[in-house]
Amino acid sequence: MAQKAMVRPRKSSLKKRLWRDRYLYLLLLPVMAYYIVFHYAPFYGIQIAFRDFKLNQGIWGSEWVGLYYFRRLFSSALFYRVFRNTLLLNIYNLFFGFPAPIILALMLNEMRSQWYKRLTQSIMYIPHFFSWVVLGGIVAGLLSPSTGFVNTVYKAVSGADKGIYFLASERWWRSVFVIVNIWKEVGWGTIIYLAAISGVDVELYEAAIIDGANKRQQVWHITLPGIRPTIVILLILRMGGMMNVGMEPVLVLSNSVVNNVADVFSTYIYRQGVMKTQYSLTTAMGIFQSVVSSVLLLGTNVFSRRMTGESIW
Repeated sequence: MAQKAMVRPRKSSLKKRLWRDRYLYLLLLPVMAYYIVFHYAPFYGIQIAFRDFKLNQGIWGSEWVGLYYFRRLFSSALFYRVFRNTLLLNIYNLFFGFPAPIILALMLNEMRSQWYKRLTQSIMYIPHFFSWVVLGGIVAGLLSPSTGFVNTVYKAVSGADKGIYFLASERWWRSVFVIVNIWKEVGWGTIIYLAAISGVDVELYEAAIIDGANKRQQVWHITLPGIRPTIVILLILRMGGMMNVGMEPVLVLSNSVVNNVADVFSTYIYRQGVMKTQYSLTTAMGIFQSVVSSVLLLGTNVFSRRMTGESIW
C-alpha cells in the first residue's frame, strides 16, 4: 500500500492540457496571427533580391539573376555613404542617448517631493506622444536662423549678424538629430529604469547608510548593480537595431542640402524602392540590414553572457 501511495499520478495528455487551457490559447491566437502575417509570410518575398523583379510578371515570372543585385549594391559608392551615415547616427544615439534615461531615472529617484517628481515625469513624457511631423515643426521653429529662439540667443551672446541654419548644415545636422531624438524619447525611457529601481531592496540602502555610504556611493554600489540586468537586456536589444534609423525623423529633419550626412538605409530604400521602383536592389539592401543586425544581436548577447552573466537567452 505504501508503494502504491508513492506512485505519482500520470500527466494529462497534450490534448487534455490544450482543452483545459483553451481560453489562454485563444488569447494567444491574435499575437500568433500578427507574427505569421507580418513577420513570417514576408519571407516569401526575400527571393525578389535574387530576381530581376517586374510587377507585371510577379515573383515567379521574373528572371533569376542570383547575386547580381548584391554585387551592384556593394559596388556602389552611394551604398557606403548610406552605411556610414546609418552607423554613425546609431553610434551617436547609443553613446549619448542610451545613458540619458538611466541618468534621468537616477535623478528622479532621488527627488523627495512626490508632486514635483510626478510633474517632472509628466513633462518629460510629453515629447514621446508628438508625431515626428509636429516635432519637426517645433524644431524648425526653434532653430530658425532668423526668428528661432536658439539663434536669437546665439546672436545676442556672440554678437553675430546672422544665425546658424542648423538643419541645412552638414556640420550641425547630426548633432541636432541626436539631441532631438534624446529629447523625444528620454522621458519615456525612464519608465523601465524607474520600475527596475523600485525593485531594489530598500534594506540595502539602510545598511549602506549605517555603514556611512553617501548618495553617490549608494547609487554606484547598490542602485546600478540592482538594475544591471535591465540595462544589459536593453543594450542587447539596442545593438540589434544598429542598422536601422527611423525613416520619419530623417525625412522630417533633413533636406537635399544635408543628404551627404543624413541619407540612411531607410531613406535610400524609400527613394530607390518606392520612388524609382528598384525593388530587387532595395530588397537586397534590406537583407543586408537584417543579416548585420542579427549578427550584432547574437554577438552582443554572447559577449554579455560571458562578461556579465546576463543575456536574453
